Amino acid sequence: MGMLIDGIWSEKDKAPGSDGKFVRPDSIFRNWITLDGSPGPTGEGGYKAEAGRYHLYISHNCPWAYRTFIIRRLKGLEDIISLSIASPTRKEQGWTFTNDPGAIVDEINGATYLHEVYTKADQNYTGRVTVPTLWDKKNNTIVTNESSEIIRMFNSEFVEVGANAIDFYPDKLRDDINEINKLVYDNVNNGVYRCGFASTQDAYEEAFSKLFNTLDELEARLGKNRYLVGGVITEADWRLFSTLIRFDIVYYGLFKCNKKHIYDYKNLWNYTLELYQHEGIADITDINFIKQGYYANMQRIDVTGFVPVGPQIDFTETHDRGRLPKH
Repeated sequence: MGMLIDGIWSEKDKAPGSDGKFVRPDSIFRNWITLDGSPGPTGEGGYKAEAGRYHLYISHNCPWAYRTFIIRRLKGLEDIISLSIASPTRKEQGWTFTNDPGAIVDEINGATYLHEVYTKADQNYTGRVTVPTLWDKKNNTIVTNESSEIIRMFNSEFVEVGANAIDFYPDKLRDDINEINKLVYDNVNNGVYRCGFASTQDAYEEAFSKLFNTLDELEARLGKNRYLVGGVITEADWRLFSTLIRFDIVYYGLFKCNKKHIYDYKNLWNYTLELYQHEGIADITDINFIKQGYYANMQRIDVTGFVPVGPQIDFTETHDRGRLPKH
């Protein structure tokens, strides 16, 4: 994938790890947008919630970017936070903005490559160049490239400047949401990557076991509850959904997560269908774009680089989640 080293693009890109285990590097930019511009939990202040001030860089195929795209849509932020979408097939210098179908060029910074945005924020930047990236048009810098924090800002900080009031991180459920988020992140969201990017058989089998043990646990949980926490859709559901929607079409084959498909799990599959059919989600979910983004770019784990024709999955199939009470 490549990275920047002292502001210069390099094809070298090695995530830290040991014993063949994949370890995802931490995000570098960690500032917060707040209602009044005061500092958030990390980083510096000065990022006030204002309509038209911020710009989001994403790609359809990246699950971390996709969850910010979901919350942007569901919170009604499309006229408040502008958007660029990278091409489904990365070019020679990482995330690339072109006129490819489904992509949106960078009309804010005029960048061809996302790494140009990073060096505009810090000309000596060293690190990976990732989506999502949230840009401040006023200060001409990156606010953050941490997806979990972007969705929280989108959820809470823009209501007074035009976002709707729906709350995906309600106060009374936060402890439960944080608990399930950790399980899902460690073993499912990142777990599929730990399978796919493992460099030893032992590391792969350990990640594989944790992944499917957790899917079994989630299957049982969703047999009793319609959603993960509190009988309402929360950020925890959208974080899990971002992996589930990609599982059968990408991770099952390409990342060798091939014990069971999600459609083999009765509850997880119907849950996935319900969330996909939630108003606004199908409109921003490009399945072909997702497949292209993985199979055309990850030759290190799929040497052919071909995009498969299948699987043929009907995400509009009628779900059965209405049979379960919300509380």
